[in-house]
Amino acid sequence: MQMKNRFLVFLFCVSLSFGKILHAQSLEPIALTDAWKAQIEKLAPAKTTFPTKKKHKVLLFSLFTGFNHWVVPHTAAVVEILGEKSGAFEVVSSNDIAMFEKNNLKQFDAVVLNNNCSINPRRDLFYDKLSENKSLSEAETTAKAKELEENLLSFVKKGGGLMALHGGIVMQNKSMEFSEMMGGSFDYHPKQQPLKVQLADPGNPLLQAFDGKGFTHVDEAYMFNVAYSKQDFHPLLYLNTSEIQGLKGENPEAKKYISWIKRYGKGRVFYASPSHNAQSYTEHPALLKYLLDGMQYVVGDVKVDDSPIGTSGQ
Repeated sequence: MQMKNRFLVFLFCVSLSFGKILHAQSLEPIALTDAWKAQIEKLAPAKTTFPTKKKHKVLLFSLFTGFNHWVVPHTAAVVEILGEKSGAFEVVSSNDIAMFEKNNLKQFDAVVLNNNCSINPRRDLFYDKLSENKSLSEAETTAKAKELEENLLSFVKKGGGLMALHGGIVMQNKSMEFSEMMGGSFDYHPKQQPLKVQLADPGNPLLQAFDGKGFTHVDEAYMFNVAYSKQDFHPLLYLNTSEIQGLKGENPEAKKYISWIKRYGKGRVFYASPSHNAQSYTEHPALLKYLLDGMQYVVGDVKVDDSPIGTSGQ
């Protein structure tokens, strides 16, 4: 009887754990409320990790024309709170592509791209938005879209900072120039699932938020292509390929990098795929510190090893 009871307890525990896993794989969207923002305010770092000589002005761009990530307003709130609480950043939020005119961009120290998914198959957010203006011809729309993209490329190349979060990498996804700047383009992702995020360079100062340990959260495992194959970046976070369910075809790479830093001309770029779900910010407050540290990197407050690994990092 005692053995039977132990077995029943074991089955209950297994069932409970399995139920939690199933629930974790299907996180429901949560509303952006004052209470949620207050929670982020409480969890956010009180000050920057690295000294800063001035208050940096940052453009937070949250426009999307393609897939609507429900986390967009939450991520915008996170960036705004990080800037305000630390006192290190003046965050200007906009969904207006006119902000990418040269005269508008030059007032900023950095740009943050927040889940700016564009429409498939063209994958050109500037074109998507400009095409709404029926007074423009196809040639004018294409030319203007290219001009705005080149303004962003030039902004970074000349020393501006760029942070892209999750779907921000999809903004100009078919552009080789944008892919070269970002370090890759979005390819696809399997279903949401618990992902074990690992530290690629534990000694890097930008990873000190995690105290030398990875973390597990529910997310989309973004896969990348185009410039990603060159690995012209310095990786910070990765996933073990063998632990990801639903990958397409064979994946000879043991690691899939999901966050990195890189230089582009005189500028600095920080990309972070986490997170698709706002729950990750509250369940793993280290992400808040990580993003704040990333913001400091792109504006030049901290010098860290950002040397590219190239194909030797495979």
